[in-house]
Amino acid sequence: MERIKKANNSTIAEAAHILRAGGLVAFPTETVYGLGADATNGTAVARIFEAKGRPRFNPLIVHVIGLDAARLFAEFDGKSIALAEQCWPGPLTLVLPLRRNQLISELVTAGLDTVAIRVPSHPIAQQLLHLADRPIAAPSANKSGHVSPTRAQHVSCDLKGEVDMILDGGKATAGLESTIIELCPEPALLRPGAYPREELEAIIGCKLPRRRENTIRSPGQLKSHYAPRAALRLNAMDFLPGEALLGFGPHAPKNALNLSRAGDLREAAGNLFAYLRALDAEHPERIAVMPIPETGLGEAINDRLRRAAAPREHKR
Repeated sequence: MERIKKANNSTIAEAAHILRAGGLVAFPTETVYGLGADATNGTAVARIFEAKGRPRFNPLIVHVIGLDAARLFAEFDGKSIALAEQCWPGPLTLVLPLRRNQLISELVTAGLDTVAIRVPSHPIAQQLLHLADRPIAAPSANKSGHVSPTRAQHVSCDLKGEVDMILDGGKATAGLESTIIELCPEPALLRPGAYPREELEAIIGCKLPRRRENTIRSPGQLKSHYAPRAALRLNAMDFLPGEALLGFGPHAPKNALNLSRAGDLREAAGNLFAYLRALDAEHPERIAVMPIPETGLGEAINDRLRRAAAPREHKR
């Protein structure tokens, strides 16, 4: 059975030992909780897919301690180096060509010739990477297709004994997964996330068009994803009988669970997954969601909500 342990120097060292031995550790990042395994150990990585019920064609993100470590596994060009230097550590994942003769398991990349890689800024994740001394493959620590976890208790509810340790580092602050972009052959946004598109475009000096999902190139591209058990009704202004209401802004009904009474998109992003889980626990027939602006972090919030409302591709 999984063990939830408060993160401290001793428990982080224990978690690093588990990872080196081929085990699974759930740990906090600044985005959401990740389900980590040694990215060079195919047997350990296979346990991630089994625990989550994740399809094998869906690649994983590799977490490393810094740019120098990332360059051991991926080929960087001028734009990707500029992004890494300005945005790492932080909630940005780069999809880059794999280096030759690197040691990442093919299960991590789903057999692609690219790797999704990032440097998390959370101090617990950084300490874990330092002590484990290897790249950590880590998708969100939840059942595939379900609402992402922003607290240790969310991990325990979803994975029930599938994890060797859960490091409890409190609430994940950003509350949305990392932004994922691809730079080869042309710059493109694969998944909006906690790093707003506009800031990334300013760094590289060009637009990041949204790449259509004919082929899965990175995590977060399945049409149905991030979903509670209840169906979602989007752009709702009130709620109907049998519905719970997820509100946004000062004009939301007082009995709604409000993502941000002030209309703050950063606050809304931080609350999104936890509030979806809280409403889902009430077992409503449906969850109605008030409109969220598409600007800034609103793009990523609406991306998650649209995928959560899409026809279900995963069994629970």
